[in-house]
Amino acid sequence: MSEPRPPGRLAGLETWLHDRREAFRAFLVRGPVTLALFEFLAFGIKQAWACLFGALMLALLLATFLLYPEDAALHRYDFLTLAALLIQIAMIALRLESWEEVRVIAVFHLVGTVMEVFKVAAGSWIYPGAEEAVLVVAGVPLFSGFMYASVGSYLARVWRIFDFRWDRFAPLWLQGLLAAMIYANFFAHHYTIDIRYLLFAASALIYGPCIVWFRPDRAHRPMPLVLGLVLVALFIWFAENIGTFARAWAYPGQEEGWHPVSLAKLGSWYLLMIISFVLVAAVHRASPPDREEKKIP
Repeated sequence: MSEPRPPGRLAGLETWLHDRREAFRAFLVRGPVTLALFEFLAFGIKQAWACLFGALMLALLLATFLLYPEDAALHRYDFLTLAALLIQIAMIALRLESWEEVRVIAVFHLVGTVMEVFKVAAGSWIYPGAEEAVLVVAGVPLFSGFMYASVGSYLARVWRIFDFRWDRFAPLWLQGLLAAMIYANFFAHHYTIDIRYLLFAASALIYGPCIVWFRPDRAHRPMPLVLGLVLVALFIWFAENIGTFARAWAYPGQEEGWHPVSLAKLGSWYLLMIISFVLVAAVHRASPPDREEKKIP
């Protein structure tokens, strides 16, 4: 059984890429070994395609850090904001994102920007030179919201691209309650006790039994959802190191010179991933796996 084409609303470039992929599959796959190789390659390519928005944003951070003129009339942060906006418009115009996905991204953009304003005011991190930019709110350049939006974009796109199916998917109201507690704790722990370890335990209870079935090629493969969330959080931690290296923002201690972001931030990104996941789950219907389709040939 061949993998279904992208839905009509996302036709065009994605359909063309899908056809090229199928042609390469017909050329490469000759048996179990080449099938495994193709699945591995397809998994990596699909992941890269799902990361399109975030990858473009990271490329912009590095390019402007290395090449953007210091005396430019347009501040670097303002350029990043406008460039991010153009990328988002282009992805909609080229139908690389559905309007459902755009709504998730917009909500996560707002959620992230509100938290950025609070965290910068609390001294958790800074944006060096933000006072010289125009498109700034309370010391937070508006491009920062697009960095959060790139996480929402990735999750929305990866859900569709890999055709997620679920075993033991937790009730959405329970996930929403956990997400609300996580978001509240990002603010409240500055004034009261930090309950992140309790939140980690709650996430293990809620998501620990869940298995996500994803389709890198034609058969669905299983993975524990918690493992998937941890791996994505690790990837974001690497991306954050790139962002701080590019002086897009800085944590305390990085003002005078760059050093790797603390591994403690990995836990923060894991919890933030859950907020984004719940927003995406509220849009995408969580389907059970097809018992015949998911069998491994």
